[in-house]
Amino acid sequence: MSNVVNIRVSEQIQLDQSRLGILYAQLGTASADSVISRAMEELAVRMSQCDTLWRARNLGQLRKHARSLIAISDQIGMGLLAQVAGDVTSCIDREDEMAIAATLSRMLRIGERSLSAVWAMDDLSI
Repeated sequence: MSNVVNIRVSEQIQLDQSRLGILYAQLGTASADSVISRAMEELAVRMSQCDTLWRARNLGQLRKHARSLIAISDQIGMGLLAQVAGDVTSCIDREDEMAIAATLSRMLRIGERSLSAVWAMDDLSI
């Protein structure tokens, strides 16, 4: 018997509009747009590096990069990404390779969808 089941994993991505609103209120439109753009670029780079580090089995650096994703994503209202990046670091601390693989995959999926959600916003200002 060769039944293959494809599971399509999908989670609702939500941006914390209040967090973004605070950024715009504190920094003004131009500065907030700049902060968000730089944060998104940094998230994309670090997520790519996390994938590379996992494949190289460099868990120390992977943990460091996942931890950095927490602060960056939280700053721009990506709370779910911050939470899952924390889960990745916890799995690394427990040295649970299966859990690392699963949570890292989830983190990358959520990160990509979160970045897409921000890019899809026509006007970043609230």
